[in-house]
Amino acid sequence: MKRAAILLISILAFGINVYGNEESGPVLVPQIFGQWWQVAGSPMEHEYATEKQQPVDFAVWQAADGTWQLWSCIRNTTAGGRGGDTRFFYRWEGKNLTDIDWKPMGIAMEGDPSFGEAPGGLQAPHVVKIGKTYHMFYGDWMNICQATSKDGKIFKRLIRDNGRTGMFNEGVGEHARDPMILKVGESYHCYYTAHSMRSPATNHRGVNYCRTSSDLRNWSPSKVVAEGSAYAKGPYCAECPYVVYIPESRQYFLFNTQRYGRRQHATVFRSADPLSFGINDNSLEVTTLPVAAPEIILHNGRYYIASLMPSLKGIQIARLKWVQKSN
Repeated sequence: MKRAAILLISILAFGINVYGNEESGPVLVPQIFGQWWQVAGSPMEHEYATEKQQPVDFAVWQAADGTWQLWSCIRNTTAGGRGGDTRFFYRWEGKNLTDIDWKPMGIAMEGDPSFGEAPGGLQAPHVVKIGKTYHMFYGDWMNICQATSKDGKIFKRLIRDNGRTGMFNEGVGEHARDPMILKVGESYHCYYTAHSMRSPATNHRGVNYCRTSSDLRNWSPSKVVAEGSAYAKGPYCAECPYVVYIPESRQYFLFNTQRYGRRQHATVFRSADPLSFGINDNSLEVTTLPVAAPEIILHNGRYYIASLMPSLKGIQIARLKWVQKSN
């Protein structure tokens, strides 16, 4: 499940930092400030529409023309046909980040089996701008894939030498998904989640992994950076990992999601090391938030948070503040 932006687009999720050479700053925690505003709903004007469909994991970013883009994975549709995985990417566009009801723009991308992608299997887009190129990372039901764009609206898949889009995965049944990119020093960190079905020791818990790269094409072996949750069990307890660096705190913050829907819930962890947020241990937890699949957006010096709506019928945005944690 689980998904960028100028949003972190200009500084890649607030990265470009080297860890381990600074003392920790004040203990800050994210706090939702003010009211939410809805930017997207559950569009029925497409060929795969069903009453049960839900817009879920998503990305928000600013295109080259200044407009705001939102792509969401819509699930529980007829996409992929019989036996397909029901998902595709739908697109909205807004003039301003603070506007309500962005304009629906239609289907943006579908899984393409000719490139090794599962029919109806697209999941969790994430977009960053590097130089003059927009890079979209997404899941295809098994692999983490990439596409690029010059205008931030029309994306072209990056095809590997084997004719497929998949860059890496965690093996059959692990369901690698929800990628996001953070630049740390000269290295790009790709965080994502998977089921961790291989080892009985994990009890099939959700696991957050990270791989690193200097060129966004060749990736290191995976490293577990967070595993399990005090708030949920099973393979979906660490969805949509999202990591940001907050300079005032000199710390990295990992958001991951335990529940979607009416009781939506995400945990926030704090660490000086972007590769270590706790293995079956919540000692680095700083707070929880009533959000699902959140993205953190920095725009004109202000932080925002985007989240699924509790109804799972749309996507909403609110202001976000970083406040000193009280004892």
